[in-house]
Amino acid sequence: MSRPLSDQERRKQISIRGIVGAENVAELKRGFNRHLHFTLVKDRNVATPRDYYFALAHTVRDHLVGRWIRTQQYYYEKDPKRIYYLSLEFYMGRTLQNTMINLGLQNACDEAVYQLGLDMEELEEIEEDAGLGNGGLGRLAACFLDSMATLGLAAYGYGIRYEYGIFNQKIRDGWQVEEADDWLRHGNPWEKARPEYMLPVHFYGRVEHSDTGAKWIDTQVVLALPYDTPVPGYMNNTVNTMRLWSARAPNDFNLRDFNVGDYIQAVLDRNLAENISRVLYPNDNFFEGKELRLKQEYFVVAATLQDIIRRFKASKFGSTDTVRTVFDSFPDQVAIQLNDTHPAMAIPELMRIFVDIEKLPWDKAWDLTRRTFAYTNHTVLPEALERWPVDLVEKLLPRHLQIIYEINQRHLDHIASLFPDDVERLRRMSLIEEGGNKRINMAHLCIVGSHAVNGVAKIHSEIVKTQVFEDFAELEPEKFQNKTNGITPRRWLLLCNPGLAELIAEKIGEDYVRDLSQLTKLHEFVDDDLFIREVAKVKQENKVKFALYLEKEYKVKINPSSMFDVHVKRIHEYKRQLMNCLHIITMYNRIRRDPVKLFVPRTVIIGGKAAPGYHMAKMIIKLINAVAQVVNNDPMVGSKLKVIFLENYRVSLAEKVIPATDLSEQISTAGTEASGTGNMKFMLNGALTIGTMDGANVEMAEEAGEENLFIFGMRVEDVTELDKKGYDAQLYYDRLPELKQAVDQIKSGFFSPNEPNLFDDVINMLFHHDRFKVFADYEAYVKCQEKVSELYLNSKAWTKMVIRNIAAAGKFSSDRTIKEYARDIWHVEPSDLKIPPPNEPRDAAQDKTPNGTAA
Repeated sequence: MSRPLSDQERRKQISIRGIVGAENVAELKRGFNRHLHFTLVKDRNVATPRDYYFALAHTVRDHLVGRWIRTQQYYYEKDPKRIYYLSLEFYMGRTLQNTMINLGLQNACDEAVYQLGLDMEELEEIEEDAGLGNGGLGRLAACFLDSMATLGLAAYGYGIRYEYGIFNQKIRDGWQVEEADDWLRHGNPWEKARPEYMLPVHFYGRVEHSDTGAKWIDTQVVLALPYDTPVPGYMNNTVNTMRLWSARAPNDFNLRDFNVGDYIQAVLDRNLAENISRVLYPNDNFFEGKELRLKQEYFVVAATLQDIIRRFKASKFGSTDTVRTVFDSFPDQVAIQLNDTHPAMAIPELMRIFVDIEKLPWDKAWDLTRRTFAYTNHTVLPEALERWPVDLVEKLLPRHLQIIYEINQRHLDHIASLFPDDVERLRRMSLIEEGGNKRINMAHLCIVGSHAVNGVAKIHSEIVKTQVFEDFAELEPEKFQNKTNGITPRRWLLLCNPGLAELIAEKIGEDYVRDLSQLTKLHEFVDDDLFIREVAKVKQENKVKFALYLEKEYKVKINPSSMFDVHVKRIHEYKRQLMNCLHIITMYNRIRRDPVKLFVPRTVIIGGKAAPGYHMAKMIIKLINAVAQVVNNDPMVGSKLKVIFLENYRVSLAEKVIPATDLSEQISTAGTEASGTGNMKFMLNGALTIGTMDGANVEMAEEAGEENLFIFGMRVEDVTELDKKGYDAQLYYDRLPELKQAVDQIKSGFFSPNEPNLFDDVINMLFHHDRFKVFADYEAYVKCQEKVSELYLNSKAWTKMVIRNIAAAGKFSSDRTIKEYARDIWHVEPSDLKIPPPNEPRDAAQDKTPNGTAA
């Protein structure tokens, strides 16, 4: 049962979690009972917890709808520049609690639910995660939507409504097993189907050229049915829209061909069209060139661009005209951000619309297109870059291939005019990679077709400019920018760590929630003994709560005063979960070697999903579980060391583990992790970081001071140097006895006695083709971990370092990131405007934008 509000809490009428007032609570209870009645549950005694969840969700949704309509009316009337965020992934997680917080209803809902005799946490646990993403890229899109709404931008997220999201991970006998994520099984109270905006998307067919231009004919049509989800800003009455497309077969699908005869088969074949939005591809940082994936990419792009142009044409823009017929102002009214290359087909598609349908001259169309698009690069790993076979594109999208060829021809003509006789440069910069199987380099298409290209952390943007796309940056240096990633403090502090959020609010006020840079004020309290104790107390409470969760789920007794050492992210060789595993084995061997020596107790928690087809990642999961099996059952070790593999890591589980973490593991090989955002979540929630100088770790060290992070290992220059000279794993194995012992144990079957050769592939990789040089950083990592243990013994010094980290975390708000995109790329100003709530007259809006117009 949720704890009742204390008198002090009742008196505190306003807080960062909203107002508690008798009227609010009574209104919420009435709404709840009304919705419970609507679900045809007449007798409260037969209602299930799921009935209660849906009643609460619909009650909260009622408070969204009026604001949602108001916001969209406001945009229609003011006609601000619209921002369109195109992404194949939106990793939203759960919606209920986030909505309550952003609407300022959390406290009132807590009280109402308590008075109804229900448990709020139990209801929240019923909601399925919307797992429409793999990891960082999809979760970033979700944080960005929250920030864009909070900053009052007229923004829209566009993506696919996958029927099945990222698979549910089960661990059976130490192995990952995938199960389908049927997240819509019980319905989704947060979405609204909009069949009135259904649009056709064309595939296959052929191109006919005539005097009037090109015509794409004899195509197969799939319908795109939009589902809208409201995206509330924090306490500003703005509610933006995420529109996700679902594929539907037209009613005459496969029946147009007279004499088909097999009517039943024709109806069954409708599935082929509708498969487009069936399932999310579960690859993170890996390109799989499948036809269905290309269909998904074009499907979202084609439906979205039709929608954008419809909205552009229909805008009122302060006059009585009903349609715009001229496109000159298009880039002044529309900004489209491409989240990686996945939606890159938007570039040739917009050109097709402008040239073939709207009959604009090529040069005019190309100028408008380039000024509209901007591209965010998310990875430098070569295996992740999209390179679509020309023959596949020719079959699926014949007109788009012609347009890409034309873009490329003009691009190469331009390069040749600047660098005559430099054939090698032309080859490097072409959109088409020649060779046996011709491919389209989608990153090159994005760079050429956009006015801005950005990386997602300083070090990453530097690598993008000086290495990966060096030729392009030399040509147009002004095009390349950095936009360091951020996270929304609403979900990643207020929602997941209310104890810490309230403690901070007591010290520095509540405004930090919308201006995270104010956390620097906490520097004043680094030496405040009471504050130090309170911060430590909140962390301890979070750890006790998570320890109970682990004991319930994994039947392992956890020592809550042990250091919670956490490594959660997708399983990938470059993220080096294997290095962590070697450290676990090293700690285990040290305890066994000298059982009476003082050892700082640790609970090592590793979690994350492996792509189903990624053999090595799956072997890494099996190895971690095999090591855990031995360590957790060795009586010599006892409670000094426990290892847990967190099953089915996802947004809702991150919200539980991150606030309970002492040590955050961010140990990728320098130059491989573009940014990382988990690192920021841990920092904001009072964990210390052990990490390499990679991604945003570099800027975290810059903000907090390198002495307040545990930085170790090779820098980018060292990695480059080692590559030049040649990495030889054997040298480290021969030189480091503890490394040799750990590797030999894996090799000999110490952790897999029934199958001694089980991990041969892992050992072989580590010695002969480890691109990420685990052994090269092992020694520095283990030494750095010793420093971590030493500091952990001094609780006060540890907590002071924690406070310095929290105080330095302000830069890593996605609000800051979005302000930079808005000013440097989209050319719009964030707005402080608070649209009046539905119960106030519409003209009560207070506009505080610098130029008096909403952005």
